[in-house]
Amino acid sequence: MIDISERAQSHFARLLAQQDIEDLGILVRVTAPGTPAAACELEFCEPVDLAGDEQVIHCTGFDLHVQRDSVPWMQGATMDFEPTNTGGLLNIRAPRIKGDIPGPDAGLVARVRYVLDSEVNPKLAAHSGEVKLVSVEADATVVLQFGGGCHGCGMVDVTLKQGVEKTLREHIPEISAVRDVTDHSSGKKPYYKKHEGRSAMA
Repeated sequence: MIDISERAQSHFARLLAQQDIEDLGILVRVTAPGTPAAACELEFCEPVDLAGDEQVIHCTGFDLHVQRDSVPWMQGATMDFEPTNTGGLLNIRAPRIKGDIPGPDAGLVARVRYVLDSEVNPKLAAHSGEVKLVSVEADATVVLQFGGGCHGCGMVDVTLKQGVEKTLREHIPEISAVRDVTDHSSGKKPYYKKHEGRSAMA
């Protein structure tokens, strides 16, 4: 499933030996699989940390465990370690983890989700925010819900019109409207707090 070069195996073995923990291995998981934000994460793991349903790859001196849900996304992946003057660089290539870019014949829902994941949410993440697709209505209206720092944010209208809607329309011209259905009054950690006016009688 994963082609791990001898150099990568030696690199992992050295790191594990430095920890001096018996039966320590490497756990592999894919976050946000099938989206442009997908990433491959590696961490040390002991037997107690494992669910027991991981796929195990036996390497020289250690085992590499691939989280069950991540197995399909890691098919055809490669790992290599390239020595450099300052140490080295671990290269992981997993061509399947980001999924396929929706083509022009793909449905509107798939294309909207792709733009949100690849263009919009990485920018909102800088303010600890995110936006999710609720639905695409029959008239091509995109219905969204904000979360994180965008939930209750005093600048959310600007973000919606000048950021999210503009980006969606640039990539998907047939969108007729973009609507926010978030209950912003319940936001607990807005990035920008709305300034409420105070009564002169107070």
